[in-house]
Amino acid sequence: MNIPVITIDGPSASGKGTIAEKVAESLGFHVLDSGALYRLTALHAMRHGVSLSDEAALAALAENLPAEFRAGEVWLAGENVSQAIRAEAAGEGASKVAALPAVRAALLARQRAYARAPGLVADGRDMGTVVFPAAQTKVFLIASPEARAERRYKQLIEKGNSANLPDLVRDMRARDERDSQRAVAPLKPAPDALVLDSTRLNIDQVVDAVLEHYRDSLKLK
Repeated sequence: MNIPVITIDGPSASGKGTIAEKVAESLGFHVLDSGALYRLTALHAMRHGVSLSDEAALAALAENLPAEFRAGEVWLAGENVSQAIRAEAAGEGASKVAALPAVRAALLARQRAYARAPGLVADGRDMGTVVFPAAQTKVFLIASPEARAERRYKQLIEKGNSANLPDLVRDMRARDERDSQRAVAPLKPAPDALVLDSTRLNIDQVVDAVLEHYRDSLKLK
């Protein structure tokens, strides 16, 4: 069965998750938040005292990750960790473990299994280049580090967390560098992806652009 897949890749805090959720809702598709799997792997490792540089141990954890996604919430070993995986520590850890080839290999089949009828919207760093290279519709969502840091800052403040904007900008730049320079599945747009700059666009405008690109992609079949 030829299941339609829309991939939305991009750097940290570019809005991929929000856009993927809204596009999927509009089309009645399933959603894959691939970043959550890496965040879960990092969180699971930190809770079990596994070093984020121990590739073999991390791959074993990833392969047997006791994770579930239920009604928009994320569960790890029976605990709701939807908030815990969004902490900056989990995000930093995810960026580190995602650079390890064995971890990415352990999660590859798991991610591909999310492609189910009637369709899938997958967001991450390498959805269009590695996980779903044959996807009909690919988007690479970007925004300036300053805009992304400001968005993350607002999210953290709204949730009652402390945050420092200059530190967030610095972290964004460091994570971008690490993700784009890693040897395995570096952060980059697929050759056939629509590169969409959301710096000056609101959420609805980005969603409309992705849906228009999807409709255009269908005409090319």
